[in-house]
Amino acid sequence: MPTRENPALGTPIWIELNTTDIEAARRFYGGVFGWESEEPNQDFGGYVNFTRAGARVAGAMNMGGADWHVYLATEDATKISEVAAAHGAQVQQPAMDVGDLGRMAVLGDPSGARTGLWQAGAHPGFVSVGEPGAPSWFELHTSDFRGSLDFYRDVFGLESMVVSDTDEFRYAVLSANGEQVAGVADDSSHLAPGASFWRLYLWTADVDASTAKVTELGGRVRRPAEDTPWGRVAEVSDPSGVVFSLQGANDQMPAH
Repeated sequence: MPTRENPALGTPIWIELNTTDIEAARRFYGGVFGWESEEPNQDFGGYVNFTRAGARVAGAMNMGGADWHVYLATEDATKISEVAAAHGAQVQQPAMDVGDLGRMAVLGDPSGARTGLWQAGAHPGFVSVGEPGAPSWFELHTSDFRGSLDFYRDVFGLESMVVSDTDEFRYAVLSANGEQVAGVADDSSHLAPGASFWRLYLWTADVDASTAKVTELGGRVRRPAEDTPWGRVAEVSDPSGVVFSLQGANDQMPAH
């Protein structure tokens, strides 16, 4: 099982669904990925944890919007918040304890992307990646490509490798301690300044079957499945309009 134990600073460690309909989300993600869900925790605003294979894989709550959020690992959410602010980020949620589960903070990076911080306590975040029903990739779509690479290097120590540098496709991979952990896509031709966002990829054993399940359960296919050097990929949205990508193996990437 591909797992992440004691992830390095800046490694994606948790994903969180902001949805307008918790019950619909429980039905949809349970049907597409086989996720089970714990009952809403009223001590934490009705927060719901999704599980797969008995381990927590994602969270969800109704915060009046519709998107997926990505949290990055840190051993000190307060310190990293301060460092991030000194490098141009906005601290949207100052570091706070979440019971004994851990400590969280939320930043708006200099390009506008909402970026969470998670300092693990009793809750380690998700523990598996690249398996059916688990996260497989995390991608920052930014209106400021160079500025974003500088920010995540200076704050989190993430190294970047530019894999394409043309006006048609400008992309870099971020690494922590030699492990590739996320991508950065230049979306400056489509995004207004300050409108950057994180895109989540979820792994599936069969992208085409999962795409069909998405539509069956009230979601939408925004970009049909296609083969790429990074596997078979489709872009979809759930019934509340939250966009994410499906990713699976193909001949070009037979294993993840």
